[in-house]
Amino acid sequence: MNYTLAVFRSRSSTLNFANMLRANHIPVAIINTPQAISRSCGISVKFLSDYFSQVQTILSKVNLRNFDGFFSYIEKNGRASLIKL
Repeated sequence: MNYTLAVFRSRSSTLNFANMLRANHIPVAIINTPQAISRSCGISVKFLSDYFSQVQTILSKVNLRNFDGFFSYIEKNGRASLIKL
C-alpha cells in the first residue's frame, strides 16, 4: 500500500491536522517521522494516498503555518522510500 505523510514543524499542528482529517472521515495514523525528513517535529500524519486530493482540499481551507510538505511513503520488499510531493 502507498501512503502519504503530512509533515509539520509543530507537534500541535500535526495533532490538530490529524483531528481535522478524522472529523472528515479520513483514516489516519500518527507515526514517528522517518529520519530522512529531519526538519519536522518528530511525528507526522500518515494516510492512504487515495485520500490525497481530499487532504489537500482540507489543508487549503485552514491556516497551519507550520506545514512542511507532503511525502509519498512507499513500502516495497520491506524497504521504505520517501519522495517529496
